[in-house]
Amino acid sequence: MKGLLVKDIRLMKNMKNSIIMIILIAVGMGSYLKDVSFIITYMALIGATFTSSTLSYDEFDNGYAFLLSLPVTRKGYVMEKYILGLILCGGGWLIGTIISVAAGVIKNTSPLGESLMIAVTLFPFALLLLSVILPFHMKFGGEKGRVIMVAAMGLIFLVTVIGAKVVEKIHIDLNAVFRNLPEPDMGVAAVSALAVGTVLLLLSCTISMRIMNKKEF
Repeated sequence: MKGLLVKDIRLMKNMKNSIIMIILIAVGMGSYLKDVSFIITYMALIGATFTSSTLSYDEFDNGYAFLLSLPVTRKGYVMEKYILGLILCGGGWLIGTIISVAAGVIKNTSPLGESLMIAVTLFPFALLLLSVILPFHMKFGGEKGRVIMVAAMGLIFLVTVIGAKVVEKIHIDLNAVFRNLPEPDMGVAAVSALAVGTVLLLLSCTISMRIMNKKEF
């Protein structure tokens, strides 16, 4: 597994120009965006995308068969991808947090404590991205996996829109409902979100292992 991790990190080094450009774009967004917390989500998404790209490289030219002919188990391969995903998504989240907090402090639009709490609350989003992207990619491959994932997200959006229309038709004011809910404690919300994200990631890893065990190369 260590060898696979070294391979993928070396692959990331070949993408250093793209990574630098992405960071510069994030810094640029921090200078003009009002809600700089979006940068954290953006950088976490980039980390998940880079993780997915390493799967595409492994898949290319029957690469799975070659990798598994080495002293590499399918379970080890899957675990390495999740560890790499945590490194890249966590790194993206950290860079996004630094840019977001710095932009909020410099522009005096968000107190330091509030910015850090928002960042902690958004970290489970990185875990959710990995939980969804990796099983899809391992099951359906690069191109097909992306198409199916986009279609699934479109379906979720469609269901959400239809649900909102139905609620509107039966005259339920969701804004009033949310306003009447007790205000959650940010610390409790962050810990709860992190716990849910961790459980989803472990479940996703289990699903990915089953997918890889059933694949024939």
